Amino acid sequence: MFRQTKAFSGFSVDDIPAAKAFYAETLGLEVTEQNGMLTLQIASGHGVLVYPKQDHVPAEYTVLNFPVDDITAAVRALAERGIRFERYGDDQDELGIARNEGPPIAWFKDPAGNVLSVIEQ
Repeated sequence: MFRQTKAFSGFSVDDIPAAKAFYAETLGLEVTEQNGMLTLQIASGHGVLVYPKQDHVPAEYTVLNFPVDDITAAVRALAERGIRFERYGDDQDELGIARNEGPPIAWFKDPAGNVLSVIEQ
């Protein structure tokens, strides 16, 4: 039934202008706005819908992962843009990168508190 449809994902935020500035200016994504909602254009060619929600509660899981070739360089570049990396235990290095299980990954939040990550391929 849905094999030929172009499915997309989405998540909520509590402030569309703040989200637009963050995703477009801080992260450098192409962001379009229509009907009070944003679409983040990601490299795979799929759009991710970002919609306003007055009683927004940040997701307690990673809503968007950004694969990178060099996580150390990516984390440093994002930190220079003002991104603060989250700490989820003792297994992260001084930059906030977890390297113990699975691929190296580092988490950060958008202005609405949603969790994002950079993950080394």
